[in-house]
Amino acid sequence: LAQDGPSGLGADVVLFPHDNLGKAVATNLVLPNDFYEEKTKSSNTEAAIQGVSYDGVLYGYPRAAETYLMYYNKDLVKEVPTSMEEVIEFSKTFTDKSKNKYGFMFETGNLYFAYPFLASNGGYIFGNGGADVNDIGLNNDGAVKSMEVYASLKEILPVKSGDITPDIKRGLFTAGDLAMDINGPWELGGYKEALGDKLGVAPIPTIGGQPAVSFSGIKAWYVSSFSKYPQAARLFADFATSKEAQLQLSALVGSVPTNNEAQEDDQIKNDEYVSAFTEQFKSSQPMPSVPEMANVWSPVGAALAEIWDNNKDVKETLDKAVSQVKDLNSGGAAK
Repeated sequence: LAQDGPSGLGADVVLFPHDNLGKAVATNLVLPNDFYEEKTKSSNTEAAIQGVSYDGVLYGYPRAAETYLMYYNKDLVKEVPTSMEEVIEFSKTFTDKSKNKYGFMFETGNLYFAYPFLASNGGYIFGNGGADVNDIGLNNDGAVKSMEVYASLKEILPVKSGDITPDIKRGLFTAGDLAMDINGPWELGGYKEALGDKLGVAPIPTIGGQPAVSFSGIKAWYVSSFSKYPQAARLFADFATSKEAQLQLSALVGSVPTNNEAQEDDQIKNDEYVSAFTEQFKSSQPMPSVPEMANVWSPVGAALAEIWDNNKDVKETLDKAVSQVKDLNSGGAAK
């Protein structure tokens, strides 16, 4: 859009993940969603609206949500754990590293999947819904409490963080050697093909007694600031994100609606997989769309590895990560 928009070759409406919104706004590529603002806000979930807004201004027209949940093998898991304590209890009876069998697995070194172990008891990345980069909550009391649960899982998942990859997990789960896997909708097709009716899905078990708060991504339409027909473009973006449009999209590709009424529709509620993703989405937080989010991944990823692989103190390690993020945000080098 940055290249084709000024020359008149760009599309009138564009589709991109919400975490690119900050860059798009900073370079004046998209118009605010002003004409349909109230309708969009009242029709969609709060998380969706937060995700497609920037600096207090609504830009996007939410189309679908994406988050992750817990897949499980129904042949192996008879009673689905609802808390991490129950995950540990089950896994103690199943995990056998010598046989490469594990009760529970997630990408422990990846902030995207480890976010519930920071956020579920009140931790957060940036304050004010991800907009205040001077308010970092990655080392507050809630984050530390959740990360203590994270550290406790090493007992039933005795694997280095760098050795837990998407390919490794996929191979173990489809072979019946992994009972429970935290993963996203992109694995659903392959998992259904491998397990058939043995595949189960459930919200991520509670962490420290609180619902697990996952990261979510919001896919939305945006109106190009270069459009010669901005009102017609707005009209299309609104039409393409209605309840009916979101239900049709879900029927075609299994997407999770952001529209409140669509989420309550029988089509969604009667779909075992989409309804589970929808329930998890309700407990999710959209990834911050500010450019400073790029400064978070590396320091926090390193902190996760230190805590998981080297049993480093949770509070001290998170404090160091936050200090590094602050240095990067101020234009310095992480220490």
